[in-house]
Amino acid sequence: MAIAALAGILCAIVIVLLRPLMVRYALARPNARSSHTIPTPQGGGMAIVASTLLMAGSVLAHGGRMSPSEAAAIAAVFGATLLIAILGAIDDIRPIEVIPRLLVQAVAVGIVIAALPAQFQMTPLLPWWLERVMLVFAGLWFVNLVNFMDGLDWMTVAEMVPVTAALALFGMLGALPEAGVVVALALLGALVGFAPFNRPVARLFLGDVGSLPIGLLIGWLLALLANKGHLAAALLLPLYFLLDASVTLLRRLARGERLWQAHRSHFYQLATDNGFSVPQIIARVFAVNIVLAVLAYICIRFNTHAVEIAALVAGLIVVSSLLLRFSMKRS
Repeated sequence: MAIAALAGILCAIVIVLLRPLMVRYALARPNARSSHTIPTPQGGGMAIVASTLLMAGSVLAHGGRMSPSEAAAIAAVFGATLLIAILGAIDDIRPIEVIPRLLVQAVAVGIVIAALPAQFQMTPLLPWWLERVMLVFAGLWFVNLVNFMDGLDWMTVAEMVPVTAALALFGMLGALPEAGVVVALALLGALVGFAPFNRPVARLFLGDVGSLPIGLLIGWLLALLANKGHLAAALLLPLYFLLDASVTLLRRLARGERLWQAHRSHFYQLATDNGFSVPQIIARVFAVNIVLAVLAYICIRFNTHAVEIAALVAGLIVVSSLLLRFSMKRS
């Protein structure tokens, strides 16, 4: 846990040092998608990415037991994370057109997928090359849904703190390689270090510079978890984000809306319009994510198809119930 503690301290220090620059160059002004009403600096993700990569890189370089091929794979993942963070930083300051943004994201995701173990395959039902192509599209969607869901104070913290904590714990139980455990712990600590600055009412936002690389790293860790034979657990951990973002996308498609335009259609955004306060929303999301982490642990502990199916059904019921509650007026 020392890795997490040091990453958290480093993240807070970097935020304090960089905040004047964020106020000057990366001020987020309220728009149609916003849940805030006053201009607020964004870019706190720079500190999260920097502290995560520095801490994890230092530990792995000096104390890790990696083969040359494993070290090369980690270097590729970290390079892709920096690439997508730079893209996010530029987009935070001066918005980039959709197509160039997606192309760079696809390159970053492709690098991470290429860095997966050579024997990685989720299902024997698909050819190796087809699964890799599908993984690139899935990774691209996951990176963007994490970005889409970062629209409320502490939302990403409420989602990703339980996810990274669970991943670190599962890794210690043998469900992740050593490098995955180190990265999960470093990211967990960095998120906790960022949390005081983003608590409602936030003094600092994550920004695309944070949400995009966080999505990339979490997606990579979940793929490693699935590679250990725990696909159900890998689906359960981010299930709230997956359902909220995916159902919202389908509803917008059905209405013929332009998907790249700003909106307030996510269930957590509807909840604010329906009378829920930000702390009430965040508390419910956090609680659901704890339940999902417990269900994921049960899948890993028993590791049978029957248990996995039961846990996935239970997770779908829990998340769907929360989404339904968010879509209704608070009594």
